[in-house]
Amino acid sequence: MRFFALFLALLPFAASYAQPIPAPTLSARAWILMDYATGQVLAAHEADTRMEPASLTKVMTTYLVADALVQKTLSLQQPVTVSERAWRTLGSRSFIPVNKTVSVDDLLKGMVIQSGNDASVALAEAISGSEDAFAGMMNRTAQRMGLKDTNFLNASGFFDGATPSHHSTARDMARLAAALIRDHPEIHALHAVKEYTYNGIRQHNRNRLLWADPTVDGLKTGHSNAAGYCLIATAMRSPRRLISVVLGTESESARAQDSLNLLNWGFTAFESVKLYDKAQAVSQLKVFKGAQNTVAAGFNEDFVISVPRGMADKVKATLVSRQPLIAPVAAGSVVGTLTLSVGDQAWGEYPVVAQSDIAVAGFFGRLWDSLRLYFQ
Repeated sequence: MRFFALFLALLPFAASYAQPIPAPTLSARAWILMDYATGQVLAAHEADTRMEPASLTKVMTTYLVADALVQKTLSLQQPVTVSERAWRTLGSRSFIPVNKTVSVDDLLKGMVIQSGNDASVALAEAISGSEDAFAGMMNRTAQRMGLKDTNFLNASGFFDGATPSHHSTARDMARLAAALIRDHPEIHALHAVKEYTYNGIRQHNRNRLLWADPTVDGLKTGHSNAAGYCLIATAMRSPRRLISVVLGTESESARAQDSLNLLNWGFTAFESVKLYDKAQAVSQLKVFKGAQNTVAAGFNEDFVISVPRGMADKVKATLVSRQPLIAPVAAGSVVGTLTLSVGDQAWGEYPVVAQSDIAVAGFFGRLWDSLRLYFQ
């Protein structure tokens, strides 16, 4: 497969060259700040270092519960009998009663808002029959998502002592959070709920940022002696959403302050630039042996990136087309890569997809293009 590069002139923004604002100094052992829309990493430190995630594990459990609700293998009203194993789970709890039934809705809220380890185990057993089987499902989903440095052993992230074989990274946690927000926004909304009462016991969400910043709407706290204090936070300040992950701080207040500093820096130091509208043609690419000779290439959603504030006019793009493109071409299939730079700094590579189906041409059209390809 050959590649053909097209240099594209982007939007004529009027701005002067500006140096980016330095990232804040944080106390966390590892951290990352990601732009939700594109997956851009705006800043990071030890983002690929494997660490125990503690209750951040529950984001994957939440994702799989949300999947089960969509697939209708679970329903919110479905009663779940609480096993003794779930009831005996230590650590943070939602105080569900043993051998009694609790609705999936209450279990889900107990896990998300109250960070209940007992609710996590009960949900895992409801989906897979056992927590061990559910952990296998978690790891298969992690592999499908491309979370290469993640391995789960249980649904809650709670262990009596250090368990390094149950691990993830700041980068993988940010990607997992983005997947939950993208694929299950209605479940993500639960993470903004500040308190929940079950069995007569009211518990507050442990994410302090929900009180400190009205733009924050999630996502998950975690703590253990081995993991330290951890937090996945996300904030939406229109039109941008950022996701921060801090791992291994020394206190609850430190993880909140680190996260808030990182989010504030991201929104201040960067600005959004919409390069292309949804379904806008970035280019028309040549197609061989097709019923049409070209296919429009672009993005399925508005293509918005974050750039250092004041550097919007320094964005340059190169579209590298896969050539030869031979019909049939399916709408949504990757037909090229858009490579961006800001000033003299590489700024990421993004897949560009076909905007329509291109059917195979008739016999003579295919014959003619076969000859053209032969002599190219």
